[in-house]
Amino acid sequence: MTAVEEPGQDAEALRDLALRSLSAARARTALLTDAVDEPDLVAQHSPLMSPLVWDLAHIGNQEELWLLRAVAGRDAMRPDIDPLYDAFEHPRAERPSLPLLPPAEARRYAAEVRGRVFDLLEGARFGGGDFGAGLTEAGFAFGMVAQHEQQHDETMLITHQLRSGPPVLRAPDPAPADASGVPAEVLVPGGEFTMGTSTEPWALDNERPAHRRNVPSFWLDTTPVTCGRYAAFLADGGYEEPRWWHPEGWRFVREQGLRAPLFWRREGGTWLRRCFGHVEPVRDEEPVVHVSWYEADAFARWAGRRLPTEAEWEKAARHDPATGRARRFPWGDGAPGPRHANLGQRHLRPAPAGSYPEGESPYGVRQLIGDVWEWTASDFLPYPGFVTYPYKEYSEVFFGPEYKVLRGGSFGADEVAVRGTFRNWDYPVRRQIFAGFRTARDAAPGEGS
Repeated sequence: MTAVEEPGQDAEALRDLALRSLSAARARTALLTDAVDEPDLVAQHSPLMSPLVWDLAHIGNQEELWLLRAVAGRDAMRPDIDPLYDAFEHPRAERPSLPLLPPAEARRYAAEVRGRVFDLLEGARFGGGDFGAGLTEAGFAFGMVAQHEQQHDETMLITHQLRSGPPVLRAPDPAPADASGVPAEVLVPGGEFTMGTSTEPWALDNERPAHRRNVPSFWLDTTPVTCGRYAAFLADGGYEEPRWWHPEGWRFVREQGLRAPLFWRREGGTWLRRCFGHVEPVRDEEPVVHVSWYEADAFARWAGRRLPTEAEWEKAARHDPATGRARRFPWGDGAPGPRHANLGQRHLRPAPAGSYPEGESPYGVRQLIGDVWEWTASDFLPYPGFVTYPYKEYSEVFFGPEYKVLRGGSFGADEVAVRGTFRNWDYPVRRQIFAGFRTARDAAPGEGS
């Protein structure tokens, strides 16, 4: 059983799953923080991001809060540092000015917390029952903490992309893709499907509950929009033409002087891109990454299309028209492997469009999981019957039109924090995240009915 297989109610299986999920997250945290020296750890590489050393101690602090205090009922190890690592009390821009734990002390603290958590895990009792009945149900609190650490690992990977200086991370490139015969778009017939989940034990509150949605027929790009397609938008003066842009997006483009995706620059007749310290020609076959919602929306308008809604994305990713049931992943219920998706920092870039034929959905859509987070047209809102759990600051305080939903995960997201129901969200101006998109269009009358 891998870290994303649905946990059963067997205590030993749950204990093993929690142990492996936590261990995998910590190994990745160590890789990201050991790769740089102390000045890099304490520096703020962008006002949009925390110093890496803040993330390191925050990971340990949240683990202590939820597993040692909330689950085990133990006294606080370092109550004096709680305010320093409260993400809601201190915005990222001011975190470098806080009296943070220095790197060696942050590492010792996180390691001591983890050691006590492993001791706790040895004797943990996991009950069955409904979501919200308790933090130990199906090992939920351990899964939540593993997901939290992996989410911060992706955040730290973004910081690595933003930092200047020589490369410090290494990973092989994805294999070339054979996209011959792959259609540009596929038809997803209209009708009801089950959106969200009420049964995935480690699903977070905003993914719940399962409910029925009716989606009219639509056409969806088979793969994410590529750099080559996006470059055609640039060549056609896409950033100079206000009719393609949402009014707020046009204001953003003008104020920021945007001319291309983040990290792109023009040199002679070639678009270059900076990728984790390397400068290279933009690869036309790769999904475009580091674009805001406004940029994705503008491209879609220019192409005579639109962004898919969140419900459309999930139907294309999870609905099995042969059985009518909702899958955990596009390919089925089994955990993602290297043949299905580009996840977990296995590569430091998206795989070429058309990759992972074994990971496609029943409708023939590829790369819905991994490679790039995909912007949708939808605001981040609760599902009907939503219940906050275990704290409102995870989801509830973000609900509203200020945030747009992203789906599917990226090459920097880990499998424990990516599934067909997982919801991400961010401001529509965000470009530093590993975000891309695919486009959709309405079906003509009679198509797919």
